[in-house]
Amino acid sequence: MSSPALDQLPYTLQNLPYGVISTSTETKPRCAVAIGQHAVDLAKYSKNGNLFDIESGHNFMFQQIFSEPALNTFAALPWATRRAVREKIQEDLKNGKVPALCLAELKDVTNHLPMKMTGFSDFYTSLEHCQNCSGEMTSSAIAKNWWYSPSVYNSRVSSVLPTPRDIHRPKNVAFSAGVDSQPTYGPSRKLDFELEMGFFVSQPVPYGEAMPISDAREHIFGFVMLNDWSARDHQLFEMRPLGPFHSKGFGTSISNWIVPMEALDPYSCPPNTKQDPAPFEHLTWPRADNGALDIKLRIKLVRDGKESVLGTSNLKYLYWTPYQQLTHHAASGCGMQTGDLIGTGTISGSGKNEKGEKAELGCLYEAERTKTKILPESSGKYEDGYLEDGDEIILEGWCEDGKGGVALAFGECRGRILPPR
Repeated sequence: MSSPALDQLPYTLQNLPYGVISTSTETKPRCAVAIGQHAVDLAKYSKNGNLFDIESGHNFMFQQIFSEPALNTFAALPWATRRAVREKIQEDLKNGKVPALCLAELKDVTNHLPMKMTGFSDFYTSLEHCQNCSGEMTSSAIAKNWWYSPSVYNSRVSSVLPTPRDIHRPKNVAFSAGVDSQPTYGPSRKLDFELEMGFFVSQPVPYGEAMPISDAREHIFGFVMLNDWSARDHQLFEMRPLGPFHSKGFGTSISNWIVPMEALDPYSCPPNTKQDPAPFEHLTWPRADNGALDIKLRIKLVRDGKESVLGTSNLKYLYWTPYQQLTHHAASGCGMQTGDLIGTGTISGSGKNEKGEKAELGCLYEAERTKTKILPESSGKYEDGYLEDGDEIILEGWCEDGKGGVALAFGECRGRILPPR
């Protein structure tokens, strides 16, 4: 896999991700798109009359929509309308018709959570992740139900955080020396990251209705990078009988800019692994050529001022695709709301480096279970092979053109661990 310097790559015209920004002179959060090293203030852009034709044809008030502190109202518009807005912004940027007063330098803006989140569910659908983790928190063999529908649990919205954001090492109950030993209370000794992506629901699915998988794409607004921080020692204590709780609920970091589905169209691809047994009819993607997305991923660590790459992966490695995940989630009739955040679950692969070592591990727990060392030497304060106070994790994602160059990037998902309170 190539190793582009994504922090040096401006947001491209092909990308145009959506976000919510404020500045020191205009402190009210509002909607924007990123282009190059700038953000286009969409409230000012629409006030200028640029979207008049679209607005008058559909009776939408874009200036009001883009003045809101979240993208939910825009995301809930029909896909054709959102696409028309995007195409008009692209056209005006190409032709130099975006007034300078609509632009703010990215270095001068404060990013906020891009959506008002109504729910957050996290999946467990990477085959390699399951294989690497088996034997302690789960059974040694992958459970039969895992192969027949995507596994998922509900998580918390209140602890979803924008980038960058510091997170204090959580305190909770853990076994003192392995399963069923004497429980103790204290800071996590096995603090971990999880390499994931997240996607936001656009148009809602009404309560009591299911969603055909053929419609799934139109119900996804776009994707972000996502790090579902995990306290593995606390998780081991919580797993029986109901699964993780505090061990996952103390912090989830996401990148600030949502890459829309329209930008990701060219990167549709077949899933990396053929599903066997074949999925049920309601989970079968109607086209055989593009049920997955080819998005390259990378994990970086900053420790003591030194940056190192911990691993790589790809969204297409998921056994259950995002379209199948969303369809399964809606299948009970629970309803899906605009702004619901769906975590893909840890995305791991089977690739190895030139030394024959596993190079596509999506978290540190996998490294422990497979006896793969990916972190520098620890200070000894916490468990070896896990995060230390002061460590910063950066997740990156990008799509490549046919020549291996970076066509669009997702921006960093960044968080730093602070000592426990």
